[in-house]
Amino acid sequence: MTVRTRFAPSPTGLLHIGGARTALFNYLFARHHGGEFLLRIEDTDRERSTAAATQVILDGLAWLGLKTDAPPVFQSTRQVRHAEVAHQMLAAGRAFKCFLTAAELDGLREQARAAGRGMRIDSPWRDRDPAEAPTGAPFAIRLRAPREGETVVDDLVQGQVRVANAELDDMIILRSDGSPTYQHAVVVDDHDMGITHVIRGDDHFTNTFRQVQVYAAMGWEMPRFGHVPLIHGADGAKLSKRHGAQSVTDFRDMGYLPEALCNYLLRLGWGHGDAEILSREQAIALFDIDGVGRAPSRMDYAKLAHVNGVWIRAADNERLTDEVLHFLADRPGLALGPDAAGRIRALMPQLKERAKTLVELADAASFLVHPLPLPMAPKATALLSAENRLMLREVAAALATTDFSPAALDTTLRAYGERTGRKLGTVAQPLRAALTGSTTSPGIEAVLVALGRDEALVRIEAAVA
Repeated sequence: MTVRTRFAPSPTGLLHIGGARTALFNYLFARHHGGEFLLRIEDTDRERSTAAATQVILDGLAWLGLKTDAPPVFQSTRQVRHAEVAHQMLAAGRAFKCFLTAAELDGLREQARAAGRGMRIDSPWRDRDPAEAPTGAPFAIRLRAPREGETVVDDLVQGQVRVANAELDDMIILRSDGSPTYQHAVVVDDHDMGITHVIRGDDHFTNTFRQVQVYAAMGWEMPRFGHVPLIHGADGAKLSKRHGAQSVTDFRDMGYLPEALCNYLLRLGWGHGDAEILSREQAIALFDIDGVGRAPSRMDYAKLAHVNGVWIRAADNERLTDEVLHFLADRPGLALGPDAAGRIRALMPQLKERAKTLVELADAASFLVHPLPLPMAPKATALLSAENRLMLREVAAALATTDFSPAALDTTLRAYGERTGRKLGTVAQPLRAALTGSTTSPGIEAVLVALGRDEALVRIEAAVA
């Protein structure tokens, strides 16, 4: 048997972080077992489904590196097949025509509420001859659900769960306008796509009991189900906007690397000993559904930032340079000319040691591409006293004849300090302020190398002036 999983989002909004984790778990499970990972866009809600939202999903999965093994299936294109199966169930006596009118349905719902049965509808047409209906009257097709016994789901995460069939009603599988309901379409699609494992959020658990009955009515082999607990905020409440970023787009725009986000989401509800930082290859080798816990996970943004920092430090400098240029391109007043990439690339080994996000990395690198005059932090301005400006003139003269290699620059600055009786810090800090506009930066020699002789001397002169 080829293991086949699917991610089945509705294109009615952004790709939520919980959906991204569901997609990741499905992807890793399929890859771990040498199977296939598929995508189905559940776009039957035509009023709310948009092409833009579909593209957001596709872009998000691509950014996360979750490549599917086939083009996406669009549920809206399969309504003929959904109707065909409903009529097969009708012909086999596994479903029945329901001629209830809207007014009659409202009345039955009131009765159900009054009797404490929630929204359960017991249609009188279950055992009534369809010939008694008015000629040409519209009808829905309802599943003829079992009334006795239990529906049992042996869930891969939650264990065995049972529901009395008396609690489940004869749900509609095909509406009177010929459109399928979600519960029916999902089963038909999963069957036709050969899905062997349905891994999804545990908010779908109540749907599963109804969907299992459709499988049984058609005599189809059921997939294995695994219902993953939802992601909560740090306070234990359902994740919402007040907790912070929620969508994949938000995290991308905040400067998180996709491999870092996937790494964090993998450990959010699944564990393998003390392993924290896992590559995609390691995750595929280790992941299985039995490692998923039953309790909801709590989103920890500080932990995510830590993981992201680890991945930034491990990332290729060329890639990080491109990412930083992308973020800086949206900022006004910067000079992203031909020297920008070279300067950022040269200083990247030092810059990335402190950054937890690409936005922080871009902030730290922005001085390299800022035209004169540099914006000065108050502490940097304080360092440019009259005495220190005179000192910087002398330092500039010494640098003008220096080979701009780290070793040569270190020798020059130390020699100047010894010659003038100054400690290296009292020389480096005013120089840092002149070059960066700040009192914090990577090592002064690395900053000088990244800027180059000409730019460094121009900046010192501007600060002195």
